[in-house]
Amino acid sequence: MPQPNPETLVASVAELPAPPATVNMYALEGPSGNVVRRANLRLALALARERGPNLLLIGEAPGYNGALRTGVPFTSERLLLAGLPSLGQFGRERGFALATDDGRISAEQTATLVYRELVALNCFVAGWNAYPLHPHRPDKPQSNRPPRAAELAQGLPLLQQFLALFPAVPVAAMGNVAAQSLSRLAIAHVKVRHPAQGGARQFAAELRALVHMVQS
Repeated sequence: MPQPNPETLVASVAELPAPPATVNMYALEGPSGNVVRRANLRLALALARERGPNLLLIGEAPGYNGALRTGVPFTSERLLLAGLPSLGQFGRERGFALATDDGRISAEQTATLVYRELVALNCFVAGWNAYPLHPHRPDKPQSNRPPRAAELAQGLPLLQQFLALFPAVPVAAMGNVAAQSLSRLAIAHVKVRHPAQGGARQFAAELRALVHMVQS
């Protein structure tokens, strides 16, 4: 495995083959927005390494209104561009940029819920997904679907590279899929409920308990 650094991780994910009904939004051969998404991801990882996260948060896969558009896990365009002043995270002033040109600025429910809680807890998180590409329903790129077993296996080396960037930082799995991938890598972690489909209250309570345990 290459020495862990943001550049090698971004290069690795850019070269990841996209199976049917998936999109590699970082691919070298692709729309011009891919260049911006690679730059956004590289910057997010570099700033997190410089700052030192309190927690690593691992999700399932990028959503079509989230990282598919921004390139940064757990962000929407609205969140990425506005930034989180209290955490000193993201924002146009730090160099994050819009990668799309369809005339809208996306919001994304999971990103909103996750960072609402992180801001309240003053917790700086670096995020990644068990499957780093966007899986969608066949012929419906503006949709989400769970990643398949083969796709999750494809994501394991990238997840391992991400974790190597932040040694000794506590790890949280957001949902069962993320927990299963971390277990396959024998990574110690705490599982919290995914906030989607009515899980927001349980997610908030479990995240709060985890952050308090980490900070104590």
